[in-house]
Amino acid sequence: MIKKIRKAVVAVAGSGTRLLPATKSMPKEMLPIVDKPIVQLVVEELVAAGIEDIIFVTRWDKKPLEDHFDRSIALEDDLRKSGKQEAADKIERIAEMANFIYVRQKGPYGNGTPVLSAASLVDDEPFVFVFGDDLVKSKISFTKQMVEDYEKHGKLIIGAQKVTPEEVVRYGIVKLKKGTNQLEDIIEKPTLEDAPSQLATFGRYILNQDIIDILKETPLGKGNELWIADAIKTYVKQGGIVLAKEVENGEWLTTGDPLNYLKATFSYALEREDIGEDLRKFVDSLCKK
Repeated sequence: MIKKIRKAVVAVAGSGTRLLPATKSMPKEMLPIVDKPIVQLVVEELVAAGIEDIIFVTRWDKKPLEDHFDRSIALEDDLRKSGKQEAADKIERIAEMANFIYVRQKGPYGNGTPVLSAASLVDDEPFVFVFGDDLVKSKISFTKQMVEDYEKHGKLIIGAQKVTPEEVVRYGIVKLKKGTNQLEDIIEKPTLEDAPSQLATFGRYILNQDIIDILKETPLGKGNELWIADAIKTYVKQGGIVLAKEVENGEWLTTGDPLNYLKATFSYALEREDIGEDLRKFVDSLCKK
């Protein structure tokens, strides 16, 4: 019997050095995409997929993030007294979206460490693992797309998206078994000549206890870091099946550096009914200059 996915682990312990000084006192995941923090958009994607428990793996300076998903009674009361009922309700709903749990990251640097830090909280269940600064803008929640696929076949899943030839050297690139979407290998930052495809992995996974057990025994890899990709490759070598899931009717948008953060902001802003058209006209005028 395939277990229902109810939990998500969200990695938010990064320092955001590429976005300094904006991230000096503000978690990078709290930077706004127009009027919502990056991480709220991630949470909304998870909630749309039926996720009930969201486990943030944090560090000492992430309190603004924790406060964001808590009730703000004073603010809600002030808004209601000012006749801004809709705004008050919107603020209140943020805290009600899911059960939010916070655990401090412990262990070596690397994107596999958040999974180990939250291991006792997922309790032998399949779970979604997400990078808190990776967005997927799609008509249907990408996490929902992944969960629905998992419910059909019960196989682990990694998110993937085709990138340009110039971008191949920046990401982990997927090698698939011929004629399938079944993972054979992940090549970290290959040259274009060595790349088995142009499919890059990004921060969306459906994992299980097997990956946790493998991570516990996985040695530190490139850069002396603990890599989730290394554990997944071991799982595949041991006979496990992992499927690559491409985004349908949408796109993955990373926000970890100034240029991509701006691209993500414009991508969301231009689709807004309230500001999209005016922003488009403004951008057009800038281009003409």
